[in-house]
Amino acid sequence: MKINDVILKTVVKGVVLIILTLSIYLFLSGHHTPGGGFIGGLVMASAFVLLFLTYDVETVSEGIPISFKKMSAVGVLISVSSATFPIFLGQPFLSQSFGYFDLPIFGKTELATVTIFEAGIALTVVGVVVNIILSISEGSNKWKA
Repeated sequence: MKINDVILKTVVKGVVLIILTLSIYLFLSGHHTPGGGFIGGLVMASAFVLLFLTYDVETVSEGIPISFKKMSAVGVLISVSSATFPIFLGQPFLSQSFGYFDLPIFGKTELATVTIFEAGIALTVVGVVVNIILSISEGSNKWKA
């Protein structure tokens, strides 16, 4: 018997868009207010988990061809690189710098190097959480047989 889940699949598309928007907001607000790479990554991973629950893993993997293992490795590389780079400039480990720039659309905007570190954290968290969820789902499929 096939389950009719058209309403679920339609609602999830909108909900995932809202969740991804919230994760980007939490990520970008992280260096001034609570939030940042970790919580933004967790919220983004929840969007992927919702897609995996609604659709099957193969369908989502075809639509979003991302290797989450590589994503977590790249995230660690970005975080470690941005943390150690100041050492080569004679600054302490994990030093950050910032500046105000006049951007065409946004106007006067602060850009900080902590955003690079937080991006690495977010990629790592998304990759690790989704890999854990996929590993659990593979293990549960073995027990069904």
